[in-house]
Amino acid sequence: MSLEFRHIAHAYGPVRALEDISFTAQEGEITCLLGQSGCGKSTLLNLAAGLLDVQSGHIALAGETLAEAGYNPPPEKRPVGLVFQDGALFPHMTIARNVGFGLEHKGGAVIEGWLDRVGLGGFGQRYPHELSGGQQQRAALARAMAPGPRVLLMDEPFASVDIVLRRALRRECRLLLREQGATTILVTHDPSEALDVADRIAVMESGKIVQFGTPLELHEEPAAASVGAIFSGAQIVRAQRHGEMLRTAFGDWPVECVRGRLPDAKTLDLLVSASDIALFEDGELSPVRDIQPMGEGSRVLLRGADGSEITSERSFAMKNCDAYRATPMPGTVRAFAAK
Repeated sequence: MSLEFRHIAHAYGPVRALEDISFTAQEGEITCLLGQSGCGKSTLLNLAAGLLDVQSGHIALAGETLAEAGYNPPPEKRPVGLVFQDGALFPHMTIARNVGFGLEHKGGAVIEGWLDRVGLGGFGQRYPHELSGGQQQRAALARAMAPGPRVLLMDEPFASVDIVLRRALRRECRLLLREQGATTILVTHDPSEALDVADRIAVMESGKIVQFGTPLELHEEPAAASVGAIFSGAQIVRAQRHGEMLRTAFGDWPVECVRGRLPDAKTLDLLVSASDIALFEDGELSPVRDIQPMGEGSRVLLRGADGSEITSERSFAMKNCDAYRATPMPGTVRAFAAK
């Protein structure tokens, strides 16, 4: 069942945490809220969970009001499952009792079935402190999903898991969530996690959604330079347009380097990949900060006139040099009007 957010705004005193947020988490899909700390993603999740009261706007589940200003049922009155960063298991209960906590009928076969589904078969009589971080998160996921919630809300659920196991765990989680068919919203600050897990991603900055779409849409058609940098691994260079030249901290670049339409703006954010920047030892030079060998290739870090930095990656070994001229290849740069 779809979960709709319409014109949600929220403030903590004078601080505006969310501004006019509207999007829909589709039934059976995994939607990621992606952004840095302080962008408002956890606030939005807590509003859906009932941990915060809606101040302005409307949240609906399958077309029926879940919460709005003046109507905020508590979490236990909402058909919602919650998974937090630390799992939040009851330390005095066994894993089996934790998983069975939200079940009306705590039959051992049902609980053991869920433990089997998350790879914890035979662990039911252990306590949380006897499990690894990844196992605790699996148990927390089983506890949240066992009652069959219509919506599952997950706040940084893999952040406390060892980095070596994190990717395997989130892929297992995606398969389990798709099998269960719950509408899921997952909060993360990690783009690779969003790409591994999500069907759709809402990129958030400063309390607003910059872009909402599938991973492919965000990669192929970013709405802002910041979105393109997240999903393509490219870097942002600020530029001022002067006729047919783009003036940057790394020298003047010709407008021919831009792919597609050039925005009608004086100040631009240019999105350029490290592999598309050619280096020369003549003309306008930028000091070399570092040359890092990468097998047969090299990564060169340059400093611009304003102190900003840019990286060029070459498929061959670069010789030591004090400075290079950095120029993007023709038709390789995306341009956006600067914010």
